[in-house]
Amino acid sequence: MEAEPPYAGRRSAAGGLLKSLGNMLGTLVQIVHTRLELLTTELQQEIHSAAILLLWAFVAAFAAMMTLFLGALTVIFVFWDTHRLAAALVMVAGFGALAVIAAMVLIYKLRTRPPLLDATLTELAKDRDRLRARL
Repeated sequence: MEAEPPYAGRRSAAGGLLKSLGNMLGTLVQIVHTRLELLTTELQQEIHSAAILLLWAFVAAFAAMMTLFLGALTVIFVFWDTHRLAAALVMVAGFGALAVIAAMVLIYKLRTRPPLLDATLTELAKDRDRLRARL
């Protein structure tokens, strides 16, 4: 019976280490791939959502402007003989108040919206924490 060379155990340990490193690298690639898929999906949803919101915002803004314009003209024409200047000033003040309220709502919405790609960033932070815990 022949004795094993003294370095035979080292070869198997090195092979196991390389295999383990390869498995870890494969897992890391899978994690990155999954996160990139999530990022792509989230970006597509954001773009689609923004496009639809923008379209409806334009439709609503156009309809609102036409309504306000024609309503203001109607009020001014009704009071043309008696108080046309007062009617025009009331319309301007009303539109100014509406503009201020709309600006305040817009600022509030911009400040309270969730950050872009929030789900992706959360998952990447979890992955980072898990990897730190393993190392």
